[in-house]
Amino acid sequence: VQLQASGGGLVQPGGSLRLSCAASGNIFQINDMGWYRQAPGKQRELVAAITSGGRTNYVDSVKGRFTISRDDAKNTVYLQMNGLKPEDTAVYFCNADVRYRMIPPPYTKRETFWGQGTLVTVSS
Repeated sequence: VQLQASGGGLVQPGGSLRLSCAASGNIFQINDMGWYRQAPGKQRELVAAITSGGRTNYVDSVKGRFTISRDDAKNTVYLQMNGLKPEDTAVYFCNADVRYRMIPPPYTKRETFWGQGTLVTVSS
């Protein structure tokens, strides 16, 4: 299973970006999905998460500005970021709790996978 993140870039304060993270591989089921970020010199923090049932939670600093969503038909999670601030500058990582099919069948295994990270820079 692989997670491929995209959508980062340079944006001015107040601007918007949409991050995407697509999972691929021999996937049986995806449970929770989330976005984390790590700014220079800081620890990685959870930004937003979404359950398989669609429940969401956000870190306080992004509430009202960021929206996490998922498209299970595409095995993809999104992060719509509006009203970006310089303090949102970080490398953003997606992760997913995935149950995948083992070879040979019929067994499955559950693991957490991470995407490679995409840089978001908010600066004028």
